[in-house]
Amino acid sequence: MIQAPSCQSPATADAHPSPEPRADGWRARLELGFESGSCRTVLRHRRHYGPLRVQRTFHPEGDPCHSYLLHPPGGVVGGDTIEIDVGSAAGAHALITTPAAGKFYRSAGETARQRQHFRVGDGAALEWLPALNILHAGARAALHSRFDIAPGGRLLAWDLLGLGRPGSGDHFEQGSCDLALEVDAGERRLLRERLHLEGGGALLQAPWGLQGRRYLATLIASPGTGEMLDALRDQAAGDRTDPVMGCTLLGGAAIADVQEGGLLACRWLAHSGEALWEAMIRAWFLLRPLVMGRPASAPRIWST
Repeated sequence: MIQAPSCQSPATADAHPSPEPRADGWRARLELGFESGSCRTVLRHRRHYGPLRVQRTFHPEGDPCHSYLLHPPGGVVGGDTIEIDVGSAAGAHALITTPAAGKFYRSAGETARQRQHFRVGDGAALEWLPALNILHAGARAALHSRFDIAPGGRLLAWDLLGLGRPGSGDHFEQGSCDLALEVDAGERRLLRERLHLEGGGALLQAPWGLQGRRYLATLIASPGTGEMLDALRDQAAGDRTDPVMGCTLLGGAAIADVQEGGLLACRWLAHSGEALWEAMIRAWFLLRPLVMGRPASAPRIWST
């Protein structure tokens, strides 16, 4: 654990030597712990193992701490394992994004695994807003994300996935992807879901599946309200044919305590990665004031 004595002194990296590449792939792990400082949120704990890290933090809007997660190798292959563990402690507000798309390359048989665990403390806020993950044809990936939200915690997170690179003739005819998402609020299980996508499988084309679209996204927001649901649906109505969006509020109608709220869960399907990204940005600009209580202040890296 590395302590920062004031908001002017964020944590410095507690680095472990990067492991040598092995026949069964790289292992990378990153731990981040955000706490409320005397005048703004600071990164108190930072530990990395292997090629995954945050170099520095930014405060373009005062209290929230913006961090850019870097993966210098630029790609993941079969047998690699990436682990991300993030905690936003009581009263802290952390925003994490990535500067470029993640890439999962063709596998010779092994599965690349990415496991992510996010903890939102009492009265804390967390925004997890990474760039698109692209799975090239032949990639084998297992992507698992878990979110634990304490009472009074606020969460706004998304995940974007591209299957192949259709513009280059890669339509993900081979490969596989296992997706898992878990969201808990204390003892309440808000969401459990699994999705298996097989390269060239019927699900990619079926009207009850991806409908021939190769880009998909999930956004979750807590606490979610009917106002947010209606606003997102109205916004998506202007997108016409691409992307298409579906949105639901889980648990909200059955909860009397407004402070607990529900979980807003939204899905997008798109023919274009650019169209998907733009739709997500619009949704974030709409939702952030409602979920986080502050206007949208886009990370600078999104404009470069």
